[in-house]
Amino acid sequence: MTLKITVDPDSGIAPYEQLRTQISEQARSGVLPVGHRLPTVRGFAGELGLAANTVAKAYRALEADGVIETRGRNGTFVAAAGDTADRNAAAAARAYAEQARRLGLSRARTLELAQDAVRAVFAD
Repeated sequence: MTLKITVDPDSGIAPYEQLRTQISEQARSGVLPVGHRLPTVRGFAGELGLAANTVAKAYRALEADGVIETRGRNGTFVAAAGDTADRNAAAAARAYAEQARRLGLSRARTLELAQDAVRAVFAD
């Protein structure tokens, strides 16, 4: 199995975020199976032509999201996270809805603002 990542230096999206997004999507879709060992930070950085700190930042974000796990000297692997992404997104959506309610927004306005945010983020 080969990890297929493309980083576009001309993109307005930071390289670490491009890396984080692609690994997350591949893990979630099953392209990267649970237990798949990821390259070392330095090795991957060299392969992609990125600074090691850029890859390390992406790995830290992925680990915080539960997508990958580091097992000390054994390496970094795709985690058996199950539906972690769905649970995290649902928790964020609930927090947003609760905040909107505390602010006195109507259900319709709350949904409208959420839809605007989703459209803006997924506008690519």
